Amino acid sequence: MPTTSCGRTHDVYDASCPCRHMLDLLANKWSALALGALEDGPRRFGALRTKLDGVSPKVLTATLRRLEEHGLIDRTVYPAVPLHVEYSLTPLGRDACEPLALLRRWVVDNIERFPEAVVPAGARAPSRAGSIAQPRRPRNVGPPD
Repeated sequence: MPTTSCGRTHDVYDASCPCRHMLDLLANKWSALALGALEDGPRRFGALRTKLDGVSPKVLTATLRRLEEHGLIDRTVYPAVPLHVEYSLTPLGRDACEPLALLRRWVVDNIERFPEAVVPAGARAPSRAGSIAQPRRPRNVGPPD
């Protein structure tokens, strides 16, 4: 296992390891998507919000702040009226993009292999088989009280 300059061993399975915190940050849906949206170059907040369909301004702001605090993105403010703010990847953020891009690509390539119960309605591409969808029966959750 990798060690620090002080000899400490890092282990993402150890709850006290700082690696666990970084894994949590990078595994977050909006973090992974925001970093991916910045791969092609700097973007303004509005452009990021448009690219990240479904994210609220509040969640996007919090995500960008966390990524900036952890050195994955830079926030540059240009003095203009109104203010012009751009977000871009740092070298560390660019390094994180490679494994996240592989994960995003894997999900897209394998989405049809997931059970329908775990993919929200409308998120799955229509089946090419032409079959008629059958309504699902509710799961048995136990005897009534």
